[in-house]
Amino acid sequence: MPNAKQDIARLREEIERHDRLYYVEGRTEISDPAYDALFTQLKALEAEHPELVTPDSPTQRVGGEPLDGFEHVAHAVPMLSIDNTYSPDELREFDGRVAKGLAGEAYEYLVDPKVDGVSASLRYEDGLLRLGATRGDGKTGDDITQNIKTIGAIPLRLHGRDWPEVVEVRGEVYWPRDRFDAYNKKREKEGVEPFANPRNATAGTLKSLDSAAIADRGLSFVAHGFGEIVGAAFETAAEMFQAFKRWGIPISTDAKVCKDIEAVIQFVERWDETRKAIGYETDGVVAKVNRLEQRDALGATSRYPRWCIAYKYAAQQAESVLRSVDFQVGKLGTITPRAVMDPVQLSGTTVRHASLHNFDQVERLDVRIGDTVVVEKAGEIIPQVVRVVTEKRPKGAKKIAPPKRCPVCRGDVTKDEGGVYVRCINPACEAQIKERLKYYCGRDQMDIEGAGDVLIDQLVDKGYVHQYADLYRLAEHRGEMLGDTPPDGLFEPSERKLDRMGEKSIDNLLAAIVRSKKQPLSRVLAALNIRHVGGASAELIAERFGTMQHIAEATVEALQEVDGVGPEMAESVRVFFDSAAGRETWEALYREDVNMTQPETRPRGARPLAGKTLVVTGTLEHFGRKEIEKLIKDLGGKTAGSVSKKTDYLVVGEKAGSKLDKAEKLGVTVLTEAEFIELTEDSE
Repeated sequence: MPNAKQDIARLREEIERHDRLYYVEGRTEISDPAYDALFTQLKALEAEHPELVTPDSPTQRVGGEPLDGFEHVAHAVPMLSIDNTYSPDELREFDGRVAKGLAGEAYEYLVDPKVDGVSASLRYEDGLLRLGATRGDGKTGDDITQNIKTIGAIPLRLHGRDWPEVVEVRGEVYWPRDRFDAYNKKREKEGVEPFANPRNATAGTLKSLDSAAIADRGLSFVAHGFGEIVGAAFETAAEMFQAFKRWGIPISTDAKVCKDIEAVIQFVERWDETRKAIGYETDGVVAKVNRLEQRDALGATSRYPRWCIAYKYAAQQAESVLRSVDFQVGKLGTITPRAVMDPVQLSGTTVRHASLHNFDQVERLDVRIGDTVVVEKAGEIIPQVVRVVTEKRPKGAKKIAPPKRCPVCRGDVTKDEGGVYVRCINPACEAQIKERLKYYCGRDQMDIEGAGDVLIDQLVDKGYVHQYADLYRLAEHRGEMLGDTPPDGLFEPSERKLDRMGEKSIDNLLAAIVRSKKQPLSRVLAALNIRHVGGASAELIAERFGTMQHIAEATVEALQEVDGVGPEMAESVRVFFDSAAGRETWEALYREDVNMTQPETRPRGARPLAGKTLVVTGTLEHFGRKEIEKLIKDLGGKTAGSVSKKTDYLVVGEKAGSKLDKAEKLGVTVLTEAEFIELTEDSE
C-alpha cells in the first residue's frame, strides 16, 4: 500500500506537469504514446486501489454516469456580456467615455483576442475545482462540472501553493481547429454527419448529459476574466493572469498591454491578418482597462461593463439566389419577412434563410424574387441580406409585397403609425400565442426548464395551452399527455399524446412549472410581454412598487418616477393593465398561486449614509468592492468612481493611491475601513 500510494502520487504529478507544459506553456517533453503509457499505468494502479482515487486525479476526466438534467447555479458575481464596436472611431469614442469616467486619471488597456467559443466559469475552492458553469442569463447558469472535467486544459487542482481560498476563473471553452477537423473526419468514417462549425459543436458538447461520450473530443479553454476571488488581491488584470498561469490555468499568449487607444487600434489592425493563421476561431479583439480599481470605478450598465469593449471584424459575406420569401409572426404580432435562398456556406455553417428585417428594408434594398443577394451574419450569429447584386437580376424578377392578411390566422394586419412594422392585430393568433408562451417560459423570464420551442408548439397544437395560466393546469392532463384516454372522450389518445415525451420528461416539466411560481415579481412582469418592458426595466418597476396590484394601479406619472422609465414605456404599461386581456392575464396567474411580490432588497433599519457620496479605494480586509458598494447603497448613500468636491467620504484600504492624495487636497473626510464600520454600526 505505501508503495502504491507513492507511485500513484508520482504518476499524477508527472501527468499534471505534462498537461501544464502542453496547455499552458505550449511545449512538450514526451511523445503522445509515452504520455498515454503514464495514464494507463495510473489507471491500472487506481483500479487495484480504488480507495486511493481522489476527485482531482487525471483519471477522473473520463466522465461519469449520464445526468438526467443540469442543475441551475447562481453566479457569485454576474457574468455580463461585452458591448461591441466595429470601427476605430467607435473605439476612440469608447476611450473618451473611459477618460471621462476616470476624471483625468492615467490608464492603460489589456488587449487580447476574442476566442469564438462558449463562455464558462470555473470555481476553485482551496485549489480544487468545485464547479464549472455556463454563463446562462448572466446571473444563473447550468452546472456543467462533469463535462468541464473532461477538458484536459482545465486543471482539476491548481498548481503551486499561493492560490487563494476561492478563485472563479472566467473564460472561453473552444474547439481547436485541428482537433475539430480530426473529430469530423472520424464522424465521416463512421457514417455520421460532420459538425458544421467549432463554436456550435462546442456549445452542444457542453450541454451533453453524458460526459463519458464527449471525453475524447479535445476541447480546450483559455481564461479571459474572473469572478469572485477570496484571499488574494491584484492591482492589474495582467498581474492576475500571470498568477493564473502559475496556477496552471491557460491564458492567452497573444494578450498585450497597450498604453493608449491608438496602440489598441494598431493591435486590432495587426491581429486581423495574424488571426487567419492561428489554430482556433476568433472574430475580434477585446480591450479592457488594465487596473482593477479603475474597472470598479467605471462600473457597468445592466448589460455591459463600462471598462471593456469588443472590436468585431467585418462579417464574412457570401452570394446566393433568393427563391422565395416567407413571413414569420412574432409574440407582439410583428410580421417579419425571411429570405429563402439556395444553400450557401457562411462562417462555417450552411445558410438557407436570412432576415430581411421589415418591409421598409425590403423596399430600401429593392430585393426581388430571383435576385442574387449578398448575405452576412450579423454579429456572426443571424444571417441577413445586406445587398442586391442588381447586375445579376433576371428578367421578370418579382417584387415582394407585404401580406394583406396574417399568414397564420388570416386576421387583419396594420402598419405601426410612424413605424416600420406590419403587425397581425388578432390577439388570438396561434403564432402569437406560441411565441408569447416561448418567451414566458424563457430563461430570463420564468425559466421553465424543458419548455422549449418544439414542446410549446405541441402544447398549443394539441389544445393544452392557450394562455400563460394554462401551463399551471397541465398537471390535470398528465395522463393524456402520456397517451391515456382523455376523460371527455373528445380526442383519441394518440391525438393528445406528446411526441418524444416520456413519463420522466413530463414529470420534470411539471416540476419546473411548479418551481416557476416562486419567481420574483420582476421576472413575472418581464414575462407578461408588455411592449417596451424588458428584464432590467421590469426589475426597476417591481422594486419600486413591490406588488403586481400596485403596478396595476400606478398612474403614468407614478411609473415615470422610476429611474429608466420614460413616457413611452409608462404608457405601454398603463395600456396593458387597463385592457381586459391584460387584467385577465395577470389575475389568472394570481389565481394559480404565481408569486406577485418582489423580495425586499433594502434593509429597513437606520440609513446613516442617506444623502452622502462615498468613494472607495485600495484593498479592503473585510469587504469586496461590490459588497461595500451594495452596503453603501443599502444604507442610503451612493458611490462615485472619482474624488471631487461633492465627495463626502473616501474609504481607504491598502495601496490607496492617487485618490487619497486628491481627497487630502480637497479636504474630503478620509475613513479607514474600521472607521467606516463604526460609522455604519447604527444600521444594525
